Amino acid sequence: MTLTMSIPALLFPAISLTMLAYNARYLAIAALIRQLFKEYEASSSDNIKLQIKNLRKRLWLIQHMQAIAILSFLGSVVTMTFLYLDYLQVANISFGISLLSLMISLTLSFIEVQLSTRALSIRLDRIEKNK
Repeated sequence: MTLTMSIPALLFPAISLTMLAYNARYLAIAALIRQLFKEYEASSSDNIKLQIKNLRKRLWLIQHMQAIAILSFLGSVVTMTFLYLDYLQVANISFGISLLSLMISLTLSFIEVQLSTRALSIRLDRIEKNK
């Protein structure tokens, strides 16, 4: 397969939309942390401590998801630069690294979604205990 300028350019909108989704997740977690902080000041329950521990992991994942997605974006730009300069072998390697970075970022996103689901489960447990 011949790598052309249009192939790495196809990643631009995909990575941009992914970054928007990651940013939305970050903002939602930031709001939740602010809310939990207020609850923690009122009563430092074990439930809140579990949620805080979970949120710390999720923040770490989101930070790395975003960083690796940015590397993927940069890899696409570097690929296009190498294609422009007619360094096809290096462009292929750069594009492969870009795709691998995107796959890692999406895998981290999958893990973060699993942690998010677990966090909701903690909340539901709290509601069920109060009944």
